Amino acid sequence: MAGYISIKNLQKYYGTFHALKGIDLEIAQGEVVCVIGPSGSGKSTLIRCINRLEPFSNDSAITVDGVPVVPGRSLAKVRAEVGMVFQNFNLFPHLTVRENIMLAPRRVRGTPRAEAQGLADRLLARVGLSEQGDKYPSGLSGGQQQRVAIARALAMEPQVLLFDEPTSALDPEMVGEVLDVMRDLARTGVTMVVVTHEMGFARQVADRVIFMDGGAVVEAAPPETLFSAPVEQRTRNFLHAVLDH
Repeated sequence: MAGYISIKNLQKYYGTFHALKGIDLEIAQGEVVCVIGPSGSGKSTLIRCINRLEPFSNDSAITVDGVPVVPGRSLAKVRAEVGMVFQNFNLFPHLTVRENIMLAPRRVRGTPRAEAQGLADRLLARVGLSEQGDKYPSGLSGGQQQRVAIARALAMEPQVLLFDEPTSALDPEMVGEVLDVMRDLARTGVTMVVVTHEMGFARQVADRVIFMDGGAVVEAAPPETLFSAPVEQRTRNFLHAVLDH
């Protein structure tokens, strides 16, 4: 049975560099999948292909809820259902926190201003930032900015949330506040694909952990299996390096 997100023979080249090597992956609706692996293994490229922020080879196929991820109308439909949280927040510096969250519902869905403002305030409360709506992004800590970015992604009521190393640009003491918000989201039934270096988070929250290396999926298993009894030697080497140091 095809997954809610279905990826078949995903190939991605940067010039002659083969970044993704024929990845096949099915992700179920409501599943929380964490993608781990060394830098340069293709993790971020993989999730950026899901909403076609990265174009991919013509012989590859991705669908989200049955809708093909191809340029044109269907891509707009996919992107309306897929929220993305980036490593570096990507908030608009000239808009207040509240305005950042209101922007997409107003522009894309035509949501009336008062309704969009109410939605933004509810989402700020949800990520623990009720008092920050009138501030500009520059007035917030990195952890607060990332929580605003999560609220902004939620404003379109997406069916899927993609996280591209959401804590790697943060000071260590701010990582926990962002992971707490993500833990709460994981309990809501939204489909989540998270590229992360946070092994504890992957172990606690994921339904399945995918280990990538060299542009390929080396191993995929529930966290209790992958962390305790990985099958592949390459997975064992990676986990030994990151968990023992």
